[in-house]
Amino acid sequence: MGFCQLLKKASLAGAFFVPVIWVTAVQAEVFCPAPTALARVEVQRVVDGDTVRLKDGRSVRMIGINAPETGKKGRADEPFAVAARQRLQALVGASGGRVGLVPGRERKDHYGRTLAHLYGADGGNLEAQLLAEGLGFQVGVAPNVDLVACQQAAENSARSARLGLWRQSPIQSVAQLKRSGFAVVSGRVSQVKRNRGGIWIEMQGSLVLRVSPALVSQFDAVGLNGLQGRTVEARGWVQDRSRRGGLKKGQARWLLPLTDPSMLKSTH
Repeated sequence: MGFCQLLKKASLAGAFFVPVIWVTAVQAEVFCPAPTALARVEVQRVVDGDTVRLKDGRSVRMIGINAPETGKKGRADEPFAVAARQRLQALVGASGGRVGLVPGRERKDHYGRTLAHLYGADGGNLEAQLLAEGLGFQVGVAPNVDLVACQQAAENSARSARLGLWRQSPIQSVAQLKRSGFAVVSGRVSQVKRNRGGIWIEMQGSLVLRVSPALVSQFDAVGLNGLQGRTVEARGWVQDRSRRGGLKKGQARWLLPLTDPSMLKSTH
């Protein structure tokens, strides 16, 4: 029986009799099946919901997911940060501490961590598993975007079922932005400009989305121009430009760089 049929049957019965963990395991396998050849690696420890330390000394940052941050420098844990770490620990444990690893097209991040997709012993993609349970946000960072579609589908299933992070909407308005860091932001586009600095999508409030010149070819420029006056949802790492020596007159305080079309969608 397919997953959609399973949901239909359960809803007709008036209740779900299938354990949630079993359902999400099915989702993850459907969304992002494992490639035929996988290098197996041993995990020393799980650092947080999207990072593991291997026994060979490498730190691996999982591609396509941004899990809530555990508390650092006096900050409290973000909602579901501990749950995400514990769930990843359980998934790694269920695979006997050995996981499949597929490196990204870009092999390292600016912290020196290995960028890779991880798979359990059952062939399930661990990022999709966590996304399907609402324990992280899908995010596509070029050029490591091979699994964007299936990981978006995993997140969307959690979102529609209001699981984990989606139990209460984590989406912020532009006015709610208070600090730098990862965010999912919704707002209305006031203007779209293009110049030597790339494409600039100005939002009502004090946020601008930027596509750098090197990445413009990856986006539908005509489609972006048509966003003026529409409400969009953007995600990524917000930067506070007021900390760079002051803002120029009329310059938005917040900047959110877009590196892949999956980071932006029109909602109205």
